Amino acid sequence: MKTLKLKAARVEKGFIQSKLAEHLGITEATYNRKELGLKNFSIAEIKKLSALLDLSLDQIDEIFFDQELTIRKVDVKQVAAI
Repeated sequence: MKTLKLKAARVEKGFIQSKLAEHLGITEATYNRKELGLKNFSIAEIKKLSALLDLSLDQIDEIFFDQELTIRKVDVKQVAAI
């Protein structure tokens, strides 16, 4: 997660941490730990934040998700069954 970009987006929209925490239904301390990258935001929280901060899909991807591709192992039998 890119914590500084999230903070910049929050500040740009004029939000303080306590207000975003209130909107997310979490404590300010919990929000602070999440904004610092010590805990992860849930998908529901990311959706709410993206609406509140008016984030584009690119911004959401950049702030909350790693840009690296992950390789998934697929059971060959499952693929053959499709």
